[in-house]
Amino acid sequence: MLEVNIEGDNEFSICRPVGEIDAYTVDDFRQALATLTTVSKLLIDLSEVPFMDSAGLGALIGSIRKAGENDGEIVVACGRTSLLELLKTTGFDQIVTVTQSTSEALTALGKSEEQ
Repeated sequence: MLEVNIEGDNEFSICRPVGEIDAYTVDDFRQALATLTTVSKLLIDLSEVPFMDSAGLGALIGSIRKAGENDGEIVVACGRTSLLELLKTTGFDQIVTVTQSTSEALTALGKSEEQ
């Protein structure tokens, strides 16, 4: 089961999925990301995602493409070594900023933790 928590507004939002993102749950993740296509700055926090397969990676790439079409900026925070390796191995970290913590991600987006 996947739960996706979203907070923020059209200027800045945080998307926090909780649970595995795989072929069975990716539709929920994709739908949540679709509601964020007009956000200027988006932080996707994967710290509570223990596993993500290629379907989840595809959903992330699709959201980045849509954000780019709307001049949006996305940063992904991912402190789990296994997911970081996936993002690096696939070259995902070459198309979007990937940080190891949410505080680093907020800095990359020009935000402070109080905002």
